[in-house]
Amino acid sequence: MNFKNMKYLAIFGILISILSCSENKYIELDKSKIQLVNREYISTKDMEPNVIALDAQNSSGLAIINNLEFESGIIEFDIRGENNPGKSFVGIAFNIENDTTYEAIYFRPFNFLSPEKIRREHCMQYIFHPDFPWFRLRKEREGQFEAEYFNPPSPDDWFSVRIIIGSEKVMVEDQQTGKKLMEVKRLIKTTSNKIGFWTGYGSKGSFKNLRITE
Repeated sequence: MNFKNMKYLAIFGILISILSCSENKYIELDKSKIQLVNREYISTKDMEPNVIALDAQNSSGLAIINNLEFESGIIEFDIRGENNPGKSFVGIAFNIENDTTYEAIYFRPFNFLSPEKIRREHCMQYIFHPDFPWFRLRKEREGQFEAEYFNPPSPDDWFSVRIIIGSEKVMVEDQQTGKKLMEVKRLIKTTSNKIGFWTGYGSKGSFKNLRITE
């Protein structure tokens, strides 16, 4: 066996080892272990036992999952906003240092099916608060931290996403198709292992089926 083949076998072995050590965990959304920031729970007509539904308030809001530690890996979940222009911003925050300092990936469902291309290109967004809110990124680095949701769901329906968080980059995929929707460079290094659901100004949102793989 030559050196090249030995090298490939070694790499393959490392990958198998990593995969075997990875664990996909389904996270029970226990409200007693969730810290709400600028939000309250609401009930919905199709409420399920493991659904978190947050109300709309005039600020960004968080539902921090206190019994979960996460630094890098894969976050999968189902999410629902609404077709309410300018008032439906829903996603997940990670690397949460405090109530106002965190990274987040969020979606604008009201743009999913817009006839305007420029609005469709703003379907999803990466931010690092408070230093890099969406308006600063759009002004200074237009098109680098936003993307279109190709073949999007209805703006009022549940949709399933996969967020892959590495040390330097974040990637967003559609869970149903596996299609990559966005890849961005992180604007800060990881300093916290806290994650939580996120809703923007004037926005309510629902979340379920949270799974993580570290």
